[in-house]
Amino acid sequence: MELFSRYSLRASFFVSLGPDRSGRALRRALRPSFLLKMLRTNPFRLYGLRTLLSGTLLPSRLIGEEAPDLLRAIVAGGHELGIHGYDHVHWQDRVEVMDEAETAADLSRAVAAYEKLLGTKPTSSAAPGWRCTAASLSAQDRLGFLYASDVRGVSPFLPVWNGRAFQTLQVPVTLPTVDELLGREKRINELLISSLRDGLNVHTIHAEIEGRSYLGLFEGLITEFLRRGVEVLALREVVEGCLKNGFGTVSHVPVTCGKIAGRSGWVACQGQRRKE
Repeated sequence: MELFSRYSLRASFFVSLGPDRSGRALRRALRPSFLLKMLRTNPFRLYGLRTLLSGTLLPSRLIGEEAPDLLRAIVAGGHELGIHGYDHVHWQDRVEVMDEAETAADLSRAVAAYEKLLGTKPTSSAAPGWRCTAASLSAQDRLGFLYASDVRGVSPFLPVWNGRAFQTLQVPVTLPTVDELLGREKRINELLISSLRDGLNVHTIHAEIEGRSYLGLFEGLITEFLRRGVEVLALREVVEGCLKNGFGTVSHVPVTCGKIAGRSGWVACQGQRRKE
């Protein structure tokens, strides 16, 4: 927030409201891709020992619910605040086997915590690990979000899962993240700049990465964006522009499961546009 304030920028923050059980993610070490990521990114530098043991040898601490003043400061600073699930690790590891009731309960619990802390309902959601299912898309529709950012892709769309259409706008992340590039690319900012396309580009940053050890790298990216005349907006501003002419201008597109270089396991991806 301090960095954004210096450059008079607004951003969209997505926060997990429930317990930090990051230590349980170490169970993924059995996956070669996850182990390779840990070797590439130096998790002790990124997260610290306290976080790496949270929910195992050390008790879980509530993330958003234990930081009400910080959440209110995000909103007071002119930023957008949405939810990033309730229990991040549980969602990321089990969402594909969670039924509609369990999925809806997780999202509803995050919404209730947000309401309690901020006095308003959240209008946006971003799925932990870019993992969504038909159950989560259905729950989003029932909860009435303005939009979600659950997938990787190229442009805003209305999701279709196995032929079933949903009505909550998806705004996909279009650029790789720093943790996907660490240990794989030497010139990270140069690659991100070269990946920009005309129109909308959506970039995800992580507070524990760009907000800590890689803050200088991120500031360099921001200054280069601004030097090149890139307009930096919160996602809600993009969505309001996208929906200005109504949902009829937004296409239904399938959601598929895919792989992203540098990321362990599957992620939800924007598929090919459906033929009308």
